[in-house]
Amino acid sequence: MTTALRPQPGIMDIALYQGGASKIDGQHDPLKLSSNENPFGCSPEAIQAVAAAAETMHRYPTTDHAPLRDAIADVHGLPAEQIICGVGSDELLTLLAMAYAGPGDEVLYTEHGFSMYRIFALSAGAAPVVAPETDRCVDVDALIAAITPATRLIYIANPANPTGTALGTDQLARLADAVPAHCLLVLDGAYAEFFEGYDGGAGLVAARDNVVMTRTFSKLYGLGGLRVGWAFAPRHVIDTLNRVRGPFNLSTVALAGAEAAMRDRAFVDKCLRENAEQRVRLTGGLRQLGIACDDSRANFVLARFSDEAEALAADAHLKKSGILVRLVKGYGFPQALRITVGGAEDMTRVLDALAAFRGAT
Repeated sequence: MTTALRPQPGIMDIALYQGGASKIDGQHDPLKLSSNENPFGCSPEAIQAVAAAAETMHRYPTTDHAPLRDAIADVHGLPAEQIICGVGSDELLTLLAMAYAGPGDEVLYTEHGFSMYRIFALSAGAAPVVAPETDRCVDVDALIAAITPATRLIYIANPANPTGTALGTDQLARLADAVPAHCLLVLDGAYAEFFEGYDGGAGLVAARDNVVMTRTFSKLYGLGGLRVGWAFAPRHVIDTLNRVRGPFNLSTVALAGAEAAMRDRAFVDKCLRENAEQRVRLTGGLRQLGIACDDSRANFVLARFSDEAEALAADAHLKKSGILVRLVKGYGFPQALRITVGGAEDMTRVLDALAAFRGAT
């Protein structure tokens, strides 16, 4: 059967996004280290808030998200009127493309950047443009060289996924200074909290008219199942996004859980301490086994093997040990595995399994 209906140009060029695996055939309860989730779950206070909010699920949620925006503003010292909340940071990143890019425009990102950036561009009808990286790091000079009069958005994940590398504030400021007024620099900070001393780009947003930063509750806060994110942006960008955002995009339950999670700083601090400690342990353990990896500023480490065959063999061995990690060939690293930083026992299992793999090979 044929039809005259056709999607917008670019839509059929989108490859379906593949999330991290969550099952292993024959394994009842595998250790999942494939999606960069918080190994400690979420704040107990968030769980209580969600349970209480469930009693009012028959009511529509607020449209302005004021209590959650106030909580974010209080914790981060930001003006609440310059904060917008979305269904994960993904929705906000999508809305930015919808609002500011279209046919004839270009959306710029780096070669190992988050795979959704290409999808955002194509969904808006814009052309995706890729700038090279250097040694698995965002190359500021390459990005600047790739900017054209048609560039409308530049997406930068900082820290980056799947490499875990990050640009410092000085480098980000140099990039922001080079971005023309007709273009938005979008700092995707899904892992920003794990980069000690980094403000996620808040200072750059406050000082400029064309910089936006996004955050998510899915990683550090352990609320991936609730789907909540937020952005800090100039007032004119917030006003634009609120015009295309669905008025009830976040549920009552999601809003309550995120607000409680944001305010529970004791849980956040504990998770950050554990991640920092186990990240050092995982990085050091991999290097002792002769497995290359960069210093990560996120909650995962990119383990690089000699070639794709060895990476596939290591992944298969980990699966036999009941451990799920992430193959990242689609990000340009066929020889690598991305391993989420877990708790102490989790990292012991991973390093012991990889030591056995190295011994067997």
